[in-house]
Amino acid sequence: MNYVLFNGLSNNKQGELTADALISKIGEHKKISVLDVFVPSFLDGLDESDVIYLVGGDGTLNHFINDVYGKEIKPAVYFYPAGSGNDFINDVKDDLKDGMVDLKKYIVNLPTVYVNGMEKKFINGIGYGLDGVCCELGDIQRAKSDKPVNYTSIAIKLCLYAYKPRNATVVVDGKEYKFKKIWIAPTMKGRYYGGGMKVAPRQDRFSADGKVTFVAVSGGSRLTILTSFPKIFSGEHEQKSIVKILEGKEVTVRFDKPCALQIDGETVLNVSKYTVKA
Repeated sequence: MNYVLFNGLSNNKQGELTADALISKIGEHKKISVLDVFVPSFLDGLDESDVIYLVGGDGTLNHFINDVYGKEIKPAVYFYPAGSGNDFINDVKDDLKDGMVDLKKYIVNLPTVYVNGMEKKFINGIGYGLDGVCCELGDIQRAKSDKPVNYTSIAIKLCLYAYKPRNATVVVDGKEYKFKKIWIAPTMKGRYYGGGMKVAPRQDRFSADGKVTFVAVSGGSRLTILTSFPKIFSGEHEQKSIVKILEGKEVTVRFDKPCALQIDGETVLNVSKYTVKA
């Protein structure tokens, strides 16, 4: 049996329409909202003859991997993107077939983030700083209106006047680094975040050492940061003086003032510190 698990809230509440488009391709099916099913117990009733199609965005994918991580998954699992950012799909686009990707090989050996007393696996990255605040403000807009959230507009306004950079202490595999006036401080399993920003161009999610990539964009005027973003989007920012890229198995980032953080696009508020262990 084909099972279509969809998140109707994804892609500015257009997720079910994307699921219906997929259903037209696959024939006999059962369509189930992921908001109405506890995934681990649902999987217990399936076997190798079944197929799961997961339809949603990066946040949907994050919830799925945290539900099933370490559990035996007997059916085939395909991810069909229906998000507003789709950073996971950006990273694995060479593996796409018929608009979807075979998910199983991507949901093993994932890093863990520890933040505000909780721990979660992630498949793309942790955003901290300006990008976390973008998600925070986007959530507020989404709660007030059904209109699509324009994250680019939010980011520009934050760069120009609203975001106040923090100072940060970062420890990567035991070595400490200090940053003043830090704008973004992500740790990445994939290369993309923020709706297509190639922030960690050399990161390899299948590397033998399993390392993650930490990226700091710090210093510089508001105008310098704003004009640097095209280079960050294209992955051509590695040599810029305001950018520091570090690789490691364990990363701890501490800000001198709390700030919002995002995990695969899901917002966590009032964060002073996070730790990632690969």
